[in-house]
Amino acid sequence: MKPHEEHRKAAQRGLKVVVVTVSSSRYEKKKRRVDYSDEGDVAAEETKRAGHKVIQRNLVSDEAAMLRREVKKFLAGKGDVLLFTGGTGLSPRDITTETVRPFFDKELEGFGELVRRLGYEDIGSSAMLTRATAGVARGKLIVCMPGSPGGVRTAMRAFVDEFPHVVFIAKG
Repeated sequence: MKPHEEHRKAAQRGLKVVVVTVSSSRYEKKKRRVDYSDEGDVAAEETKRAGHKVIQRNLVSDEAAMLRREVKKFLAGKGDVLLFTGGTGLSPRDITTETVRPFFDKELEGFGELVRRLGYEDIGSSAMLTRATAGVARGKLIVCMPGSPGGVRTAMRAFVDEFPHVVFIAKG
């Protein structure tokens, strides 16, 4: 058996996942109690499909203080994986990547590369506009995905089955 196969076999199943949607416009709608659609629903569905448990959902505005608070709360809690949807584009308000990256002990550059490659197959060269990334911190996985339902679906399907493997390795 190859090492990655041994790791997958030994890895914990049924990870605890936190999903955070990053969107100023949806955050404002939520404050006004207006219904809104949420790409976090896609992340939660894909998480459950892979056999993991969503233990918390949240919606925050594109504000560095709110994003940092979510990461700190996650790192201090019992979750294994933190999924951010949104804020990875090129708009001046898109600050998820640069706000979350300093928390990483190690960055998984291949995740962003894979999301862009798969996105290219689906939507063409505009896929390169995402700054999706992932990393590990304190033995936990943090993922920053695009803010569109299609982008979330692409990112999750590319990576969700590796969550246990990544967490297993990150915990040492």
